Amino acid sequence: MVYYFTSNTVSPSAFIYVGKDKVENEELIKYGWEEDVWFHVDNLSSAHIYLRLPEGDDWESIPEELLTDCAQLTKANSIEGNKKDNITIVYTPWSNLKKDGSMAVGQVGFKSQKKVKRILVPTRENPIVNRLNKTKVEKYPDLSQEREDRRKELRHRDRASQQARQKEEARVAKERKEKAWQRDHAYDDLMSEDNIAESSNQDRDPDFLDDFF
Repeated sequence: MVYYFTSNTVSPSAFIYVGKDKVENEELIKYGWEEDVWFHVDNLSSAHIYLRLPEGDDWESIPEELLTDCAQLTKANSIEGNKKDNITIVYTPWSNLKKDGSMAVGQVGFKSQKKVKRILVPTRENPIVNRLNKTKVEKYPDLSQEREDRRKELRHRDRASQQARQKEEARVAKERKEKAWQRDHAYDDLMSEDNIAESSNQDRDPDFLDDFF
């Protein structure tokens, strides 16, 4: 089971989700998306909270209000962390999570510490947690299929974009070729045999200059 939450602090609304338990967390770790940002209480047991950013958004530029929502939801979903003040929440892109066979169920590491940020949460803010809990929806998604569908969509868009780019490059190349031909043949009519004959004195009547007197 996966729990889904909605944050209306941004527009369009943000999509946040969390696994029911550590077994479900394994699935979320395995089938995350490139747009996902992972949240966890630092040095304490907690749920794995994921924020799915709009495509193209920078994980380092999450709006402050949305970041607060994610941090409060993470704190609220930690048995020990929920009881303490001044806890630290860590967050990082899903792609920076590292998982190997030596790790316990639900445990993860980081590929790069440089891509890990921290936010201090002084206290639990009930209005925020209550607002988010009112949006809570329980689902049983096929995470593997969802990600495969997403990847198919991205591949299709990449192909369409590549085809459009190739078509535009062909159009530009054709246009340049036509302009080059026009430039190289701009004086073809002037240099035709008839025009040369008309402008030459060789075949003129000997008295043609009389026209000028």
